[in-house]
Amino acid sequence: MKGSKVHEHEADVPASELWAIYGTLRAAELLPELLPHVLAKVELVSGDGGVGTILQLTFPPGIPGLQSYKEKFIKVDNDNFIKEAEAIDGDILKLGFLAYMIRFEVISKGPNSSVIRSTIEYEIDDAHPELEAMVSTAPLAATAEKFSEHAKEKNVIPQATS
Repeated sequence: MKGSKVHEHEADVPASELWAIYGTLRAAELLPELLPHVLAKVELVSGDGGVGTILQLTFPPGIPGLQSYKEKFIKVDNDNFIKEAEAIDGDILKLGFLAYMIRFEVISKGPNSSVIRSTIEYEIDDAHPELEAMVSTAPLAATAEKFSEHAKEKNVIPQATS
């Protein structure tokens, strides 16, 4: 059985500033720092942030059956602000997912606003329909919110008064 779940987050941050996080390894650095309840650790296994990069994602204790998994960047489109990463090894696949892919799209809505669209596409073995309930965009929604806040805070430059 195949499925997908989508979350959209509107941000009053330019798309290019959000892509500076999502489109690079900066996201891997920020996730455990800003959202330790979502990911405890993200380690670079190989690559430079482009297609073929492999990350080891480690979850915080307390998520049944999920400790860690490896994902590989299969698409990094710097012109259209799209990144796709698929699970290649680890607990997600061991649970019974046949495929698990996350896509991030940063869509410009204007000079200072954008939408972060996070999509999970998955395929599960028909013998494990209960896995569908495990697919949640909540961590991606929290990530979009935190990355938006982070981008805004980093770009607040006090105006010089004359």
